[in-house]
Amino acid sequence: MNKTQIQRFGCFVLSCAAALTLFTSCASTVATPEVSVRPGINQPYIEDQSVERWRGRFEIESREIWSERTKIVQCLGELKGKTLADVGAGTGFLARMFTGAVGPEGRVIAVDILPSFLEHMRTEAAREKLANFTVVEGAERSCNLAPASCDMVFSSDTYHHFEYPRSMNASVLTALKPGGHYVVLDFVREEGQSRKWILDHVRAGEPIVRAEIEAAGFEFLRAERFLKENYILFFRKQSH
Repeated sequence: MNKTQIQRFGCFVLSCAAALTLFTSCASTVATPEVSVRPGINQPYIEDQSVERWRGRFEIESREIWSERTKIVQCLGELKGKTLADVGAGTGFLARMFTGAVGPEGRVIAVDILPSFLEHMRTEAAREKLANFTVVEGAERSCNLAPASCDMVFSSDTYHHFEYPRSMNASVLTALKPGGHYVVLDFVREEGQSRKWILDHVRAGEPIVRAEIEAAGFEFLRAERFLKENYILFFRKQSH
């Protein structure tokens, strides 16, 4: 083997080694599924799907998401003609309000994992004759929305219930159109400031939530802080 042949053989060996390293790395990533960041966080809802009980907790004046619901809808900006998905819609009170904001040319998709909540939202939408309102059953790792189907994905006090945030954020990214917005409303979690219930119940504060969403490929836009116990973060899907 002459010098040129030796050099070529050496390059071939190095290329094979690099390819093997890349394959091993990819295989390792695929073989390691995302683990739950908060096992059991949704168990109380799964075990007790009484809509009336949860309405008694969600739709009361002492809960600021309810008392400030009009302002929350307004802070999302102009929504006429847009498709908005409310992921973790619960009893659907905000999702039904969004139907007025998007107008008859727009569409609201209410996503939840609990059959009782989905049925309740269907019943209320029919009663209120909301022609631009549909429901979708979500999953632990996906919002189950069609690719590039939404202008905005909104989530209210639900992000801390995502057991698999990496997978869920990826599914939201897929569901949004290029340039679409991801809006997350969740509890302020700060030692010495937040109530004990929040510290015990909510796994992560705003900095971690923002970092997780940015890591999924979103661009951070701004934060709204007019609520006392919650913040609202606005992100955008890159258009390229």
